Amino acid sequence: MSLNVKQSSNPKVDSFLDRTERWSDELALLRRMALDCELVEELKWGKPCYTSQQNNIVILQGFKDFCAILFPKGALLKDPRSVLEKPGENTQSARRIPFTKAEDIADMEAVIKAYIHEAVEVENAGLKVDFKTMEDYVIPEELQAKLDEIPAFKEAFNALTPGRQRGYLLHFSEPKQSKTRASRVARHMQQIMDGKGLNDR
Repeated sequence: MSLNVKQSSNPKVDSFLDRTERWSDELALLRRMALDCELVEELKWGKPCYTSQQNNIVILQGFKDFCAILFPKGALLKDPRSVLEKPGENTQSARRIPFTKAEDIADMEAVIKAYIHEAVEVENAGLKVDFKTMEDYVIPEELQAKLDEIPAFKEAFNALTPGRQRGYLLHFSEPKQSKTRASRVARHMQQIMDGKGLNDR
C-alpha cells in the first residue's frame, strides 16, 4: 500500500506533512485513504486537497483541537452514519468529519472511503448545492431603516456581490439587541459605500 502512496503522492504535500507537528499521524492516515480512492493530490489554500477530474473532492484540515476531512459538497452526501458536521453555523455546502485520534480514523476507514467514493459520484453526476438566494435572508430592520433613509447607501449595498451582501446580513443579524445591530450597521456604512465586503481591507 505504501507503494501506491509513493507513486501518487505530491511532493508539496510531502513537505507539508514533514512540517506538520500536530496531527501528522492522523493526516497521513487520511491522506493514504484519499490516495487509495485514486484521487489526485494537490496542495491548495495551504492544505492537502484531493481532486477527481479537477474537481475538489476532499480537503484535509488540522486545527488546534482536532483534525478533519472536509467534503466541499458534503451537504449532498447521504451521511447514513450521521458523522458529517457543518464547519460553521451558516455553512451551506461543506461538511466535515472531525477526529482527535488516529485509532478513530483507522476504525472508520471503510466509512471514510465510502463517503469519498460517494463524493466522487456526486461530482461526476454534476450535482450542485442549492444555495440560498438573497431573498431567503431576512434584512434586519436597523439596516432596512438606513437603506430607506439614504438612497446612495441603498444603491451601494445593492451593488455589492451576493456573497458580500450575505456576509453583512449575517453579521448585522447576529446581535440580539437592536442597539447593537444598529451600531454594527453604522460602523460598516462607509465600507459598504466603498464597495467593500465585511472582511475586505
